[in-house]
Amino acid sequence: MDIVWENKSENIIKVEKLIQNAVDMKIDCLLFPEMSLSGFSMNTQKIGEKEDVIDTIKQIKALCLKYDLFLGIGYAENGIDKAFNKYAIINNQGTIIANYTKIHPFSYGEESIYYAGGDKVEYCDINEVKTTPFICYDLRFPEIFQIASAKAQLITIAANWPIQRRDHWITLLQARAIENQCYIAGVNRVGFANKINYSGDSMIINPYGEIISDNIDGEGIVSAEIDIRIVSQYREKFRLKTDRREKLYTKLQQFPI
Repeated sequence: MDIVWENKSENIIKVEKLIQNAVDMKIDCLLFPEMSLSGFSMNTQKIGEKEDVIDTIKQIKALCLKYDLFLGIGYAENGIDKAFNKYAIINNQGTIIANYTKIHPFSYGEESIYYAGGDKVEYCDINEVKTTPFICYDLRFPEIFQIASAKAQLITIAANWPIQRRDHWITLLQARAIENQCYIAGVNRVGFANKINYSGDSMIINPYGEIISDNIDGEGIVSAEIDIRIVSQYREKFRLKTDRREKLYTKLQQFPI
């Protein structure tokens, strides 16, 4: 999605058009990038929403019901001192089934000045696929992916990832799929905003690290089928998870050699 900078009304129009395309493609779940209706803005007074009155979520719930599909949406929620960078997954009944707060605000881009980090990994079921959402900079922290993939068969990463670091984006997405033996869906924006270029490079990667999604240029939808049998069969055959030594890793963190 090419997000119009800090313009929610224009972006909700874009969102509905993409949803209509998704319905035509018989897609079950459509995921939008980080801060879907505003772009990666630090202007929390303008784009942030109150916890009890979140217009973005209300509009997305209505669209889930109207079009009978699951949607993932990014937004900013205002707190007492700082805001929170959030990502919600809403089912086709209009119910929030995951509402994740970005654990790692992007200090290099000054996000940590305006946004506080979350402290919880979220799980939800999308048509029997156990799913965990993460956001952008979280991709650089493999520890939370290992925690998530203890249950999750699909991990999503909604992002506003700039073109100059696109090689990192692609490499890390594939690495996370291989390390965790699960599907990874990277959902990035395209276009130009706030002096930053975005290449998109949204993709879906299978547990073997292979990119299985459609390749598109510009705004649009990449899609792929998620087969949870591949996850369970691969993990049973190649027992990477059971070979992990979690107690030792914890000990080494507490008492580094």
